[in-house]
Amino acid sequence: MSKTALIFWGGWEGHTPERSAGVVRDILVNQGYDVRLEPGTAALADPQIAQLDLIVPVITMSTIEKEELKNLVAAVAGGTGLAGFHGTMCDSFRNEPDYQFMTGGQWVAHPGNIIDYRIDITKPDDPIVSGIGSFGYRSEQYYMHVDPTNEVLATTTFTGEHLDFIDGVVMPVVWKRRYGKGRVFYSALGHTADEFDVPQMRTIVERGLLWATRS
Repeated sequence: MSKTALIFWGGWEGHTPERSAGVVRDILVNQGYDVRLEPGTAALADPQIAQLDLIVPVITMSTIEKEELKNLVAAVAGGTGLAGFHGTMCDSFRNEPDYQFMTGGQWVAHPGNIIDYRIDITKPDDPIVSGIGSFGYRSEQYYMHVDPTNEVLATTTFTGEHLDFIDGVVMPVVWKRRYGKGRVFYSALGHTADEFDVPQMRTIVERGLLWATRS
């Protein structure tokens, strides 16, 4: 029986939400998933989302109705997987601490905007990042508020070039966690859909999607 997934997308257009959602859809379809692609948050109003195997938010700086958020949190707590990337998962709903508690982090800054920086793999034996190794990357270097219970798989280290007071800060980039019975995966990489052309980024997201899916 096929795994079932819901991708909901929207919000700030700078993150190419529709295109990025389409890339994720194609990844999951190629893995044999039955995928629903829905604009906005309305699909979350149905409590039956708790029967899904995976939910992927691709939405930034948006709002969500209380009942929609309640259903989403309950679904993940009950065993539905949650996976996503960049601001389309960890800057989706700035006014919703319940959502941020579930995801394990919230974006707060990207000093210097689009810059060159390095991703360091911290758990090379984990299947999500196995065989990838550290790599250079060009995008927004996300500074985030993160949950100490996250299992961090990759980090980046800030220099003082753009903000002197964060020189040397080691920041999580990729993590996985549990929320109730659900698995949660996040990667800070993926400012636009074009970044899926970077093999390491795409592989990490694809493996994270599969890992988070209800087993």
